[in-house]
Amino acid sequence: MTFWEHLDVLRAAIVRIIVVVVLCGIVAFMFKDQLFAIVLAPKDAGFITYRLLFQLSSLVGGNADGGDFFVQLVNTGLAQQFVIHVKTAMCFGVICSSPYIIYQLFRFVSPALYDNERRYVVRVVGFGYLMFLLGALVSYFLIFPLTFRFLGTYQVSGEVTNMITLDSYISTLMTMTLAMGIVFEIPILSWLFAKLGFLNSAFMRRYRKHAIVIILIVAAVITPTSDVFTLLVVSLPMYLLYEISIVLVRHSVERKLS
Repeated sequence: MTFWEHLDVLRAAIVRIIVVVVLCGIVAFMFKDQLFAIVLAPKDAGFITYRLLFQLSSLVGGNADGGDFFVQLVNTGLAQQFVIHVKTAMCFGVICSSPYIIYQLFRFVSPALYDNERRYVVRVVGFGYLMFLLGALVSYFLIFPLTFRFLGTYQVSGEVTNMITLDSYISTLMTMTLAMGIVFEIPILSWLFAKLGFLNSAFMRRYRKHAIVIILIVAAVITPTSDVFTLLVVSLPMYLLYEISIVLVRHSVERKLS
């Protein structure tokens, strides 16, 4: 095909993607109660993460009844709740339609790939997508709830009351979820760079201390807050992913080459 014919195919794929995203967003918009029951669940003391932590605390002799907390979200703009509703629904539309988006993009580029390249692309994109979803789930069920509970209930004085806005809550949730989804791509990128000969496990072990410093810097950048607690909560999964990447590179790439 000519260059303009390729553009026509790409435009048609983009139009189909937009239509599916908008339809999924409209469906999510219509189910407002169910949508925000999911989004606002981490702010309640009965969230599954808190309940599990309280049960673990009771098993080791801690006080399982001392974990109750309450944070009231407020709205400060006339149309802000409607705007947040639309934005949240569209984000869920993108998430729900993401397999279709990946399929359309792969369908566009696959004719230009050889069979072996197509297999590698399917493998990398598939595992990359799963790792992104895993990172988003870790953020939703672990990192964001712990961060919100710590910051939402933290007070410098009993005379100061926290008033967390709905916009701040949603923005922080989306930012941390997106950031952790990207961070969880570290093993996939490490595997790909090792496959291309740019990286090996010995190099990663030699510069482990440097990687820890870089992880702390990246965690400080991607976290929406500046407290040490959030920094450590975000840094720990990143460090574990780095160690997993070393094992993955050594066992899946270097052994095959040897």
